[in-house]
Amino acid sequence: MAAPDDRRYSESHEWHKLEGDTLTLGLTKFAVDELTDVTYVEMKPVGQTVSAGDVVGEVESVKATSDVYTGVPGEIVAVNDALESDPAALNNDPYEAGWLVKIKVSDPAAFEKLLSAADYEKQHG
Repeated sequence: MAAPDDRRYSESHEWHKLEGDTLTLGLTKFAVDELTDVTYVEMKPVGQTVSAGDVVGEVESVKATSDVYTGVPGEIVAVNDALESDPAALNNDPYEAGWLVKIKVSDPAAFEKLLSAADYEKQHG
């Protein structure tokens, strides 16, 4: 599954999709394939302010626990609570149903600094 080109990517394998001033964040297919079967997802709560590079949560699998980072600063405005009861959605549909958090972005320029889909694919495709 190629990385969708309607979003930007970080070196640590998160995708970032900006719509207006709200960014949706998730893990790439490459990341979830490395983790294998996701068993638990925990994100920081709504209202938490984050800076670019901050940990916004963690994902546990049968293989490892991995921190999730944001590439943009802002405030967490939504958490995908459905992943608490169905963490496998992250494995099954990482680019849509497996989104992790939504962030109201305080510095949109940070989004432009992230990798394009083509650049991400060159490194990890």
